[in-house]
Amino acid sequence: MDELPPLRALLERAGLWADKRLGQHFLLDLNITRRIARCAGDLRGQAVIEVGPGPGGLTRALLEAGADPLIAIEKDARFLPLLEPLVSWSDGRLRLNIADALEIDEAALLGGCNAHIVSNLPYNVATPLMIKWFKAGAWRASMTLMLQKEVAERVVAAPRTSAYGRLSVIAQTRCAVDYVFTVPARAFTPAPKVESAVINLEPRADAYPHLDVLERVTAAAFGQRRKMLRAALRGLAAELGTSAEDLLARAGVAPTARAEEIDLAGFIALAESVRSGT
Repeated sequence: MDELPPLRALLERAGLWADKRLGQHFLLDLNITRRIARCAGDLRGQAVIEVGPGPGGLTRALLEAGADPLIAIEKDARFLPLLEPLVSWSDGRLRLNIADALEIDEAALLGGCNAHIVSNLPYNVATPLMIKWFKAGAWRASMTLMLQKEVAERVVAAPRTSAYGRLSVIAQTRCAVDYVFTVPARAFTPAPKVESAVINLEPRADAYPHLDVLERVTAAAFGQRRKMLRAALRGLAAELGTSAEDLLARAGVAPTARAEEIDLAGFIALAESVRSGT
């Protein structure tokens, strides 16, 4: 990777700047990009998906780590002149796709193989992308993601903490989650106003399969998180033609509890209670 022109010089030569509308912040520090690639494990000969490569800082590190193929999904075509030289440099291991990652069919790109996801996610689409991947089929292997620190803390949060919420439950019922390290704002160009963090997510063998139902339950429960669940779930229960007390009783959850007090097992039991009533 040290043979390649410095990213900062390439950006200045091309007159490229980060587009705030797309949540772009460039990570040009090679020490950090290499560390992220290492956090993803042994990538030699492994298919990897990277969303939002931008000028290619993390892309270079993933290619150096041996990713094969590395499927890069970039919405901003301005970066093609910076990314295209990496295709020949990597002997074709890099495959570029100018597309919206929220709309693309990853399984079709992979042609039946599994892939790790390793990405510095744009801030404005990080959560919907994760939800999409939590719902993904067998093609998704591990995920190593850099996110806004506040979002990362929500992913790994435990019950009875202020960060615990819908994203915590959905993420942790699908994956084993681990907060790896914090990335200071000064590591980015331009520097954002907040810190970032890298997290690892490994698929759970006992992943809860009915994510759509779990989303409905957590939306209702955390939508009014200060209320007791017998009040917060009243609307959802009415849609099902039952009472919140009945839903909670079938799940074995106290009606006076609040959402932030309920662990993963409790939310899964609530989701199953909803399923049994539909």
